[in-house]
Amino acid sequence: MTSSPPAPAPFFLPVAGQGARFCLYHAPAGPCTAALVYLHPFAEEMNRSRRMAALAARALAAQGVAVLQIDLLGCGDSSGDFADANWEAWRADVALAVSWLRERSGHVPGLWGLRTGALLALDCARGTGCARLLLWQPVHSGAQYLTQFLRLQLAADMLDQQQAARNTTAALRAALRAGTPLEVAGYTLSPALADALDGLDSKTLAPPCPTHWFELAPDAGRTLPPAGASVLQAWQAQGADVQVQVVAGAPFWSTPEIAISPALLDATTAIFGAGHAA
Repeated sequence: MTSSPPAPAPFFLPVAGQGARFCLYHAPAGPCTAALVYLHPFAEEMNRSRRMAALAARALAAQGVAVLQIDLLGCGDSSGDFADANWEAWRADVALAVSWLRERSGHVPGLWGLRTGALLALDCARGTGCARLLLWQPVHSGAQYLTQFLRLQLAADMLDQQQAARNTTAALRAALRAGTPLEVAGYTLSPALADALDGLDSKTLAPPCPTHWFELAPDAGRTLPPAGASVLQAWQAQGADVQVQVVAGAPFWSTPEIAISPALLDATTAIFGAGHAA
């Protein structure tokens, strides 16, 4: 039986020359057996997934896992605006969070990421020497994700026929390449962040450590979609240690109402069940 962990402890983690990052530390209930840094998804997906992330962090802490949630530069309650966000700064934030949690917990932390947070975790895995990766519904292609994000602006522009006639994803990408920030769904996207996303492909980021990959589907027992299966095949060809599980649940990062997936919570905490040792 697990005991209740202490209440999450909020604090600001100073970043040299870049303000501070808002963090929530979930101390483990009882002896610490492992540590995880949680990396949130992009833009509005972050807000819609807060409930699931909080539930999972607390459940993991009850299993003896020390969890640090960090709001990256320009996100949530951290310093800066989203317009200030860039991939390299986010990578630096991850390294800082890992260092803090390693010192606090006494364990080499793993990285737990959702959607683009999972892509960021994969990109940071080698540099941080992380113990494990926990991937929730990972984004595989930064370029494809950027296209989907830009389509949100195209949908908004449909209300203005003249604007709709001028704008296409190609036109929006051209504006970004020319150095023009874009307002998309209430978020100012910088050319630097867009350029970094465009160059990210998870096939080239085979995990260097044990990895648990969870994919959500309308019902359990389904196989990975073709894009995911292709990534898995590429990783396995490079010798990656990856376990994949498809669980039932709604896409809580994009649903209009706050949603949770009990099956995903159960499957995630099961990794750190009785007898686990980091």
